[in-house]
Amino acid sequence: MTKLSVNINKIATLRNARGGNVPDLLKVATDIQKFGAQGITIHPRPDERHIRYQDARDLKAIVYTEFNIEGNPQHNFIDLVLECKPEQVTLVPDAIGAITSSAGWDTVKNQAYLTEMIQEFQRNGIRTSIFVDPHLDMIEGAKQTGTDRIELYTEAFAYEYGLGNKSGIDPYVKAAIMANELGLGINAGHDLSLDNIQFFKQNIPGLLEVSIGHALIAESLYLGLENVVNMYLQKLKL
Repeated sequence: MTKLSVNINKIATLRNARGGNVPDLLKVATDIQKFGAQGITIHPRPDERHIRYQDARDLKAIVYTEFNIEGNPQHNFIDLVLECKPEQVTLVPDAIGAITSSAGWDTVKNQAYLTEMIQEFQRNGIRTSIFVDPHLDMIEGAKQTGTDRIELYTEAFAYEYGLGNKSGIDPYVKAAIMANELGLGINAGHDLSLDNIQFFKQNIPGLLEVSIGHALIAESLYLGLENVVNMYLQKLKL
């Protein structure tokens, strides 16, 4: 079964917009797990405009499913991950000030750097995943780094699917087949939603986990958080 990890960055964005502690990030994370999600994802950025580094420390104490911390492995991020020791770290090549993730790693050009980072995290018992575009050379490059998993960057698929172009899944299928052949675990995320998640899951062989935040929180404004979490879980079972 494909696991659902809920990215709670948007909850932190809402809290920070007003100050104080409403909504309570820790309560939301606890409730999401109670509702059935198999993981909590956060993506702290250097300016802490949504998830704060202290949030990561506080969440470690209450996340009893899988804790996944995403980000660019710069010094403060590395120190935070090694302190919190989540089950998984997902390496994302965010530029400073980026609104959201916009590309996967060039795993060929950055191979030595990624290999060094991955070895450091693995030495500390943390499973590693690299955010990648669905290009076969990038999948091959990821394998050479020693990473445990890749996370397929799914914005292009979501865009094409929204236009009615289901063939937008094709590069992802090919990437997943190669990843399976190379022994890489497969995660996916970015712009996945209730509208497209079932089609994506049914076509990607060996999909272990999806990380969903923006769409899930937006959908919850209309349908309710518990209801939406369970709607995703149902679609991931089909």
